[in-house]
Amino acid sequence: MKNILKSSILILSFLISTLLFAQDNKANNIDNSNIALKGYSPVSYLDLGIAQKGVKQYKSEHKKVIYYFTSAEQKSTFDKNPEKYLPQYGGFCAFGVYAGAKFRPDPNKFIVKNGKYFLYLYNLELDAQQLWLAENNHGKLLATANKNWKKLKKTH
Repeated sequence: MKNILKSSILILSFLISTLLFAQDNKANNIDNSNIALKGYSPVSYLDLGIAQKGVKQYKSEHKKVIYYFTSAEQKSTFDKNPEKYLPQYGGFCAFGVYAGAKFRPDPNKFIVKNGKYFLYLYNLELDAQQLWLAENNHGKLLATANKNWKKLKKTH
């Protein structure tokens, strides 16, 4: 497993150096319209365990970030406790944060664990979700990612 992790970090370093995935210098992975999660519903991730695209009709703003939902019920659920539904690491790839970088994830690649959801980068060369799962030590990865996030969320 350590070889997988070392290979993974090398791959992530390669991605950083080639700028295939530009790092966002904000604490939230948002587009130019301040829309989080590429418009996917945070309530769907956490409560249903599925990735569902929200709609403009059902949106909420929390700390200047806009979230979309699939229904008025989802919007209401979020509005009652928005902090519960925020993505880990501002919506950036959890494995990237573990490796010390911010990458935009694929909204369909995620894991729900212990009442939180984590998003992951995915492309033809790298499936960060599988790398995270292959390590088979969520606690260790999480501890390192949490430590790294304290620094990364402040970078410009």
